Amino acid sequence: MFFEVFVARRFVLFCALLQYTNGDLVYSIQEEMKLGSVIGNIAKDLGLDVGTLSTRKARIETEGNDRRYCDVNLRSGDVIVAERMDREKICAAKPLCVITFEILLEAPLELHRITLQIQDVNDKGPTFPKDKIKLDISESADKGARYRVNAAHDADIGQNAVQSYALQRNSNFVLNIQTTSAGIKYGELVLDKELDREAQQEMQLLLTALDGGSPQRSGTLTIDVTVLDANDNAPVFSQAVYEASLPENSPLKTHVITVSATDADDGVNGEVTYEFSQISDDSRKVFSLDQSTGEITVIGDVDFEEENKYEMFVEAKDGYGLSSDAKVIISISDANDNAPVITLKSLTNPVPENVSPGTEVGIINVQDRDAEENRQVRCFIQQNVPFKLIPSIKNYYSLVTTEKLDRELLPDYNITVTATDEGSPPLSSLKMIQIVIADVNDNPPAFDERSYSTYVSENVKSGHTLCSVSAQDPDWRQNGTVIYSLLPGKVNGAPVSSYLSVNGDTGVIQSVRSFDYEHFKNFKVYVMARDNGSPPLSSNVTVSVFITDVNDNTPQILYPAPEGNSFMTELVPKAAQGGSLVSKVIAVDGDSGQNAWLSYHIIKSTDPGLFKIDLHSGEIRTQRDISDSDNMKQNILVAVKDNGQPSLSATCSMFLLISDNLAEVPELKDMAYEDSSSKLTSYLIIALVSVSTFFLTFIIIIVGLRFCRRRKPRLLFDGAVAIPSSYLPPNYADVDATGTLRSAYNYDAYLTTGSRTSDFKFVTSYNDNTLPADQTLRKNPTDFEEVFGDLDVSPEVGRL
Repeated sequence: MFFEVFVARRFVLFCALLQYTNGDLVYSIQEEMKLGSVIGNIAKDLGLDVGTLSTRKARIETEGNDRRYCDVNLRSGDVIVAERMDREKICAAKPLCVITFEILLEAPLELHRITLQIQDVNDKGPTFPKDKIKLDISESADKGARYRVNAAHDADIGQNAVQSYALQRNSNFVLNIQTTSAGIKYGELVLDKELDREAQQEMQLLLTALDGGSPQRSGTLTIDVTVLDANDNAPVFSQAVYEASLPENSPLKTHVITVSATDADDGVNGEVTYEFSQISDDSRKVFSLDQSTGEITVIGDVDFEEENKYEMFVEAKDGYGLSSDAKVIISISDANDNAPVITLKSLTNPVPENVSPGTEVGIINVQDRDAEENRQVRCFIQQNVPFKLIPSIKNYYSLVTTEKLDRELLPDYNITVTATDEGSPPLSSLKMIQIVIADVNDNPPAFDERSYSTYVSENVKSGHTLCSVSAQDPDWRQNGTVIYSLLPGKVNGAPVSSYLSVNGDTGVIQSVRSFDYEHFKNFKVYVMARDNGSPPLSSNVTVSVFITDVNDNTPQILYPAPEGNSFMTELVPKAAQGGSLVSKVIAVDGDSGQNAWLSYHIIKSTDPGLFKIDLHSGEIRTQRDISDSDNMKQNILVAVKDNGQPSLSATCSMFLLISDNLAEVPELKDMAYEDSSSKLTSYLIIALVSVSTFFLTFIIIIVGLRFCRRRKPRLLFDGAVAIPSSYLPPNYADVDATGTLRSAYNYDAYLTTGSRTSDFKFVTSYNDNTLPADQTLRKNPTDFEEVFGDLDVSPEVGRL
């Protein structure tokens, strides 16, 4: 108990011994301390905050030795014992036992060297090479003769090593303690009283070796003394210390050195044998000694990294026990047999692609167990990666970026680190490091096209697919997920969302309702592609929608009015020749293109061979000269067709009177429905009213005609009709190049002066002085007065 308290107090005193040397720390500790014992506090001694030890990943790094004798408590900053420390195993007989290690802190990289002095504890006792030895002493030995006894060996050092010897009390010998030049104490038996072989042929002595430790330890040796005849010469070595150099990795049975000793005695007393008198267990596994020749050879692995120097003592002994010893020192020379060892101490993985050049992403340590130039290491990486190694503290390297990273170009890197030493031949080692690049939302979606165009027929149903837009985002996961949407806007005064919709996932654009080509023909919308990153990035594209026409409008007849709406009559002079223009059918179509190309056809007429109609213009002309046998009343049914698929059509009736003057005009009642015998009664009623009206109107016309002849000898024939603008649809003037007649398309029609049989003469088209719409013949007889009431006016214009 007293010993443990004493040791504990000494330990506290040693732990209190702390000094700084160029920023390094030195601690002292006794060997064989319990695991977890506190050596010192690096946080306090280095002036660090205990809380930063964990965040900076403080740890102990050893050099050239895989054993970790110490560790760091990150919560307290204490350096504690992590493995049993046996000074004798670590340092053997070295007077100063020191081990070094390093404290490594990251972010920023910081390295502190710590030296740990291991103090010896008296935990080993003295031991003799043999438990029993035999001495043959001649009875003729003189008083004072000395007989050396091999020194006891104590693995401890200093005061704890062998300090003295004690010889068991006897009547013939006393003990004399000697010290060699190497400081080793050994005992000599001194003959204090001559031997008498006849009185005592053999005797047994007990020699005790004592160390200076507390408590004191000892070892014993039994000496068997046989009294013989005199042997007064001990073997003598040729030299006190033998030194040899041996390359590591030497093969077995390699010769190291030969020790030699001679004995001046003759015969058996001069025969010398050799043996190791003091050698460590490790040395005994590597070397052997030939007892007869003194040759030392290799019997085990010679490794410079395990032990670079061996020391041992060889004893030369003659046939009767006289001996001497010599020291043998074997130095091991290094060979470049260890390749550098690359250790990845720290790595940031994955690395964000937006880190700036020069950012540290890893720490690499390189160790080589060889010595001198074999230990010098160069470390580098291949040149085709955006990373480089920067030498840092001692044998540490920082792995840093050299340029801006782009995950979309290369998502990961396989970096090969090469370490080569300076040995001959040099040795190298490789280490593969994989660095993954983390995605950052740095790419907006990009559309496949700069703009999109699509054509859609009018009147399509809701849900019709117009087109599909597509955008690509090279980013990863949600940063590369594209969502489509329509940007707010107006189309024909209505929100764009009321016309179109876009699928947010696929980019498919569909109609929400049908379109009308006659209201608008095209429009533009803007589609936005947005990714799902944070913050999100987006881009826009223009989608032009062109509406194509569908034949959904029936031709609209402007002149004459469609059947059932009005009753209109044209006069044809009896002298009209073949090819004379008698009237014109005018129609328009609200569609466009070929859907608005109109053609005119006579589908029924009173005299099929008398009149013809131009297929494209709608002009009605005589096919031959008018004859007296032709029916005065001519009824023509005209069909107007467009060029759509399927074709749409409209019909109208044209009523013609073949007559040179209105006096010859019969009752109008039979012209309207001469083909409808079922309505005869209605015709008769109308005829009764018309006869009276027509007679009065005719008298007025005759008077007017005579009056006109006095003023100007020419007659106007109202054989053409002016089309008022009120007949045209509101948007008709906006339709260009559709093939239908425009409102500005008019004819001037005249009869030659003084001739009632002359053909029509066409002069020019015009826009002004258009006759009102009511100056055409209607079914009411009173309307004739409006047309022919004043015969003295200048020649009137009939328009087609």
